[in-house]
Amino acid sequence: MVEQSIEYSIFLIFTGAAVFATLALYARQAMIVAYIALGLLLGPWGLEFVTDHELISGISKIGIIFLLYLLGLDLLPQQLWQMLREAVVVTLASSALFALIGFFIGYIFGYELLQAMLVGAVMMFSSTIIGLKLLPTTTLHHRHTGQIIISILLIQDLIAIVILLLLQGYGKGGNLVVDIALQLVYLPLLIGVVYLIERFVLIKLIQRFDQIHEYIFLLAIAWCLGVAELAHYVGLSHEIGAFIAGVTLASSPIALFITDSLKPLRDFFLIIFFFSLGAGFNMSFIDEIFIPATILAVLVLVFKPLVFGWLLRGHGEKKYVSFETGFRLGQISEFSLLIAVLAVESGFIDNKTSYLIQLATLITFVVSSYIIVMKYPTPISTTDRLRRD
Repeated sequence: MVEQSIEYSIFLIFTGAAVFATLALYARQAMIVAYIALGLLLGPWGLEFVTDHELISGISKIGIIFLLYLLGLDLLPQQLWQMLREAVVVTLASSALFALIGFFIGYIFGYELLQAMLVGAVMMFSSTIIGLKLLPTTTLHHRHTGQIIISILLIQDLIAIVILLLLQGYGKGGNLVVDIALQLVYLPLLIGVVYLIERFVLIKLIQRFDQIHEYIFLLAIAWCLGVAELAHYVGLSHEIGAFIAGVTLASSPIALFITDSLKPLRDFFLIIFFFSLGAGFNMSFIDEIFIPATILAVLVLVFKPLVFGWLLRGHGEKKYVSFETGFRLGQISEFSLLIAVLAVESGFIDNKTSYLIQLATLITFVVSSYIIVMKYPTPISTTDRLRRD
């Protein structure tokens, strides 16, 4: 066995990721799936080529911070405001239904009440990564379908952040009600402070030096990490802070430049994050979770497109727009993976429940990505007819 080092681990991760990503593209899959599969293969529960999971996991958390920052940059609050009533009704109605389905499956397979509730909660969310990365840029920014998807995802992400806050409060122990209440108070205060700094300091700096791209790149990173650290200081998470940093900056005319500039940095850390997710998956649980995870995944893949399509049709949307939106949102979310990891760390659920959520999410990633790439325009389509940048 080659002696473990960070250099050796990075070499294995990125060389392997290049090979697996190539196979994923030929199979018309999202590359996220390739990174998780590589982690399963090379990690402690596979061939054991990469064994320092804690080191890799620590580095990967930076990727999540940048991921949520860039997701925030893509989610324009103005678009939500324009479609507020429709988006709220569709999101809340669909979330309630999916939560009940997830809870029911968890409960009938013998999971405790709180664990079944969390299984239901994570079923509510759709993948922002798949939803946005497989959406052509013209559709994302200039068409009604993109507006609908962004509005629904933004509300889902806000719900996910509330759940993350509740889990953080639960994990602190002590007086649970007080801890949760303090975090719910700190969140709007943080948003207000960040908005004021962005409006009266950050935007003025961007306007003054917008021609110096190196400075804008540096400022964007500092803003992300600075707000993340501020959130951590007041008792919230780095990830929540990064998301707030992105959303407050989304309306800036420089947001698209920042998004494009930071994508390579984000992708570097995200490859490590998804590898880490696969490497940390304990295969000894597979016999216990495979059937319920598969049932959950199948129900999500079948019902999410139908439910979203039906709800949007009920609000007067065209049939093809409604069902395209449904299929593009027809999977479980990376936010669900974050919630599963944090729930274990806080002691809210056990490892088996976390692995159940992770496996169900991975199955929906694979199948949903394939359906979208085969059926709708995407930047990674292998056919000229459906390939759209």
